[in-house]
Amino acid sequence: MYQKIILFCALMFIFGNCVAEKVNYVVPGGLKGVGYPAHTELSWKNQDGFIYEIYRSDGNNNFSKIAESKSDHYLDFFGKPMLKEQTITYRVMPKGLSVTIKNAGKFEISVPVKPANDSDLLDMTQRYTTRYFYDFADPQTGMAHERSNDANGNIVTVGGSGFGVMALIAGAERHYFSRNDALKAIDKIVGFLEKAERFHGAWAHWYDSSTGKVFSFSQFDDGGDLVETAFMMEGLLTAREYFRNGNENEQALAKRITQLWETVEWNWYTQGRDGLYWHWSKNYGFKLNHRITGFDEAMITYVLAASSPTFPIEPSVYEKCYINSSYYLNGKSYFGIKLDLGMAYGGPLFFAHYSFLGLNPNGLTDKYTNYYDLNRAHALIQVAYAKENPKKQVGYGANCWGFTSSDDPINGYTSHELGTIDENGTISPTAAIASIVYTPTESLAALHNFYYQKGNILFGKYGFYDAFNERQVEGQQVVHSYLAIDQGPIAVMIENYRSGLIWKLFMGNPEIQTGLKKLGFKTNLYKNN
Repeated sequence: MYQKIILFCALMFIFGNCVAEKVNYVVPGGLKGVGYPAHTELSWKNQDGFIYEIYRSDGNNNFSKIAESKSDHYLDFFGKPMLKEQTITYRVMPKGLSVTIKNAGKFEISVPVKPANDSDLLDMTQRYTTRYFYDFADPQTGMAHERSNDANGNIVTVGGSGFGVMALIAGAERHYFSRNDALKAIDKIVGFLEKAERFHGAWAHWYDSSTGKVFSFSQFDDGGDLVETAFMMEGLLTAREYFRNGNENEQALAKRITQLWETVEWNWYTQGRDGLYWHWSKNYGFKLNHRITGFDEAMITYVLAASSPTFPIEPSVYEKCYINSSYYLNGKSYFGIKLDLGMAYGGPLFFAHYSFLGLNPNGLTDKYTNYYDLNRAHALIQVAYAKENPKKQVGYGANCWGFTSSDDPINGYTSHELGTIDENGTISPTAAIASIVYTPTESLAALHNFYYQKGNILFGKYGFYDAFNERQVEGQQVVHSYLAIDQGPIAVMIENYRSGLIWKLFMGNPEIQTGLKKLGFKTNLYKNN
């Protein structure tokens, strides 16, 4: 009996020494804390897969456990805006280690938090969203992942990466990272695009970054995607203008972008007919036969095709195909708001975003509409719909709106188009936030609600999750995914609202002015009245 006791004590002594020696090893390396309008972010290195417990001080050196984390970060939400400057102290400790140990100070960090204001709220939202295209970019190609929860592997997206290029430029100007870091990131993207298989100059919708080969979007869509190519070129031409007069490396990248731009065979995608066609495959040709008609997200495709200095389309292609469609002209009013173009209620709100990340809608007109007024009307119709809430969905209102194609907790990726069964109670934050250039008051109201009221469930490492639906039971309301094509408009349109930078750069390309004039558009950047 005594031998067993002695052995037990010896083992405890050895084990205790091992634990004591381990304490320095498991101190979270690089522990950092940053304060935001209504939350703090703690981050650390967690290379060994420890479970960490997070404790918060009450200000009197009394610490209470608030969470556990298996990752390398934690967001602590206050549930309301910070009204005065405060400093909050945390301890981030390996699970099982007593919070009262003598060396607990090794695990402490004090985080200052400033009073909340809208400028900081917008900067925070842009900063977090831009991380998707910088921190979460594919390490091999620099391209943006199609989504954060892709079951198909390392699939990167062409159009979403084009949005990401614009977000990276804005991020450099906001000093989220250096201009040279942005150059390196975009250089890596361009390097991939130069090597990737192209189809008469167009890129595919998706590529497998692990192999560099095309990943089929659908059965017959395994080749060129002209609309995705347009979204990428929208970003690349913005980058070309940004780097055009820079240092030697920047000017070299701008020239490489010009080479990519001038080798897209836009007019080949007409099949020699009176319209642009979305897809072409080496295996199936134009089997999908998808004419690009409007009014929708693809207007930028026609503008770029008309602007091409090497393979341009004639204005008749635009007039006979995109304009001459069943859902181009509208002219009806919804909730007393007149909509010149587009489908009923305007369709998913990304129609007002994708083409206009680079195209400046302010002062952009043709004989059919004023494009700023059109897109503002589209967004206001959605606000009015949310207020009236004809289906009596849970949560809708003046500060909870935004209907566009996104994930949802019920049906996966869906359009959520008003006036259809796809409008199922799901709100997509990208729709309302990216509309801030058109509806600043209404978009800020939604942003306040999404962040201050719902941030603890709706906000994560890369900003707002893709969508939520309050009809669902608690715990299943939020889709914890991020999509490149939804992240991009948030970051880019916030920058356009704050400075107009991306609009200025894209519209500064002389070819774009030529193409717009050719298609009958007027802008406040040139005189053709």
